[in-house]
Amino acid sequence: MDLTAGAFTRKVIMSGRKVFNFKHLSYFIPLVFLAASPVVTVGQSPTPTPVSPVIVESKIDAVPPIAPGFESSDRSYPEVGLVGVDLMRQKALSLREAITLALENNKDIEVSRQNVKIAEFDLKAARGFYEPRFTGTTQYERATTPNVSVFTDVRKITQESIIGNAGVQGNLERFGTQYNANFSNQRLNSGSPLSTLTPQYNTSFNFSITQPLLRGRSIDQSRRTIEIAKRNLSLTDTQFRQRSIEIITNVQRAYWDLTYALRNLQVQRESVRDAKDQLEHNRRLVDEGVLAPVDVIASETQVANFEQNVYTALEEVNRAENTLKNLIAENRTASIWNESVIPTDSVDLEAPRTSLNEALALALDNRPEIEVNEAQKDINSIDQKYYKEQTKPQIDLVAGYSSSGISGSANPNALNIFSNTSTADKINEVISRVNPTLPPDQQINPLVIAPPRSIPEEFLGNYTSAVSDIFQNKYPTYRVGLQFNLPFGNQTAKAQFGKSLVQGDQLQTQREQLEQQIQVEVRNALQSVRTAEARLRSAAVSRENSEAQYESEKRKLDAGQTQIYTVLERQTALMTARSAELRAQTELNKAIAELQRATGNSLKANDVEARLRK
Repeated sequence: MDLTAGAFTRKVIMSGRKVFNFKHLSYFIPLVFLAASPVVTVGQSPTPTPVSPVIVESKIDAVPPIAPGFESSDRSYPEVGLVGVDLMRQKALSLREAITLALENNKDIEVSRQNVKIAEFDLKAARGFYEPRFTGTTQYERATTPNVSVFTDVRKITQESIIGNAGVQGNLERFGTQYNANFSNQRLNSGSPLSTLTPQYNTSFNFSITQPLLRGRSIDQSRRTIEIAKRNLSLTDTQFRQRSIEIITNVQRAYWDLTYALRNLQVQRESVRDAKDQLEHNRRLVDEGVLAPVDVIASETQVANFEQNVYTALEEVNRAENTLKNLIAENRTASIWNESVIPTDSVDLEAPRTSLNEALALALDNRPEIEVNEAQKDINSIDQKYYKEQTKPQIDLVAGYSSSGISGSANPNALNIFSNTSTADKINEVISRVNPTLPPDQQINPLVIAPPRSIPEEFLGNYTSAVSDIFQNKYPTYRVGLQFNLPFGNQTAKAQFGKSLVQGDQLQTQREQLEQQIQVEVRNALQSVRTAEARLRSAAVSRENSEAQYESEKRKLDAGQTQIYTVLERQTALMTARSAELRAQTELNKAIAELQRATGNSLKANDVEARLRK
């Protein structure tokens, strides 16, 4: 029977009030399309699943109307250009120039350079431990002290002294030897009557040496710091080259992306021109009666669609150009931000011909990550040697030598208690009084008054005389001995040594993991190159065929053997094929750049030498 759309709708509304079930959606959708038809003839009345109109209507009513009946009446086109870029100021840029600018101006590269310089200063600081250190002291002192000596009745004594000491101390890197040499000088002017020389010059030279015999002989903390600083310098240099390779790869990708974006923009503009030419051709065919007037509308729509593609392609150019500028610009105020970058290198690069084994061998030789792992293993070896050394007992040989000198002028006010006649006379007077009371065998002999003592000539002289005593080795002192430090158990050093051994095994495991990861990257990069080559060939064939088909359809249209819609389809296919061919070439170039990175050959392949800017 015949069932109109209105009748069908009423039948659905008059159905039962069952709740809508999503499993009936497959039945409901065909019925909706059936209801939308003006007249539907079926052999049997369908029995649709009952649907509750209340639930459906409540959901529909909840949706607010948004811009009902919207139509754009503005037919003007905005200005085609890049934000902040003067299209009249064009900067021709080759890939090598872009790489050079990136390595000179990129902030990550500059940070890497600074890290290398920091490592150099760290090494200098570590080596500074073994630089000899000059020490010295100079001072003047005047002191007045009370005197309670029984040998003189002077109540206070004033002394003046001038001290000047100088010395050199340091360490020898090879054997961990410590040395200390000191030269002391003093000029003493004393008011004490007990001082035989005033002024008095005291000089001395002291030298001592400490040589580790076990712990600290082959390596100590200072030598460990220096060796680690050396490895860190090579490590930061390797990391600098690694970052340089990454920047080069990023610049290559951005360069080819910009190349594609600009070429794609050109393809879209050419497509608009072709579409407009086709539109004018179709209008002539309408005038000739070959086409219907309505066919012109399809051509006008094609032009409008292609113009949309132009603006989309222009935005891609803007993004690609900003990405490249961000890599090569010195800062945000660089002039290149206001210029239009025009790549000059040919997109037709030749893919490298290398086997998988050759690529893997090249990667294992050149990848900076391998060198980083080697440097880390070297640092671990230094730690193992140092902590093993700490497990030994500390026994040091200590030796020293000193020589002194003295000279001065005789003190005219000096008191010699052994030649004091007044005291001796009083003692003898007492003895003479006591002896008569004593038996003859117990009597005391009177004191013999010694003659006044004179100062030896060797002590008299000036400061030069005191210094000469040192070189003449008149008053030497020699010392030699052992000092030791034997901790019980020494668990700390043993634990640290064990930890360094485990870290060494960990680095070896990481090396194996790294080599496997490099193998994966090389395999993927090599496969990407070969796939991109195949896609490029296919894209070229597709573009050639699209050109032939488009030209053929245009001739058929002129002969009235095809429809305008087929011509427009061929035109769209040609535009897509042209863009796809360039995209395939760009992807091949990027795949080549990725293969260079995977094999660690980016610097050599682009003739770049990564070095610090002095």
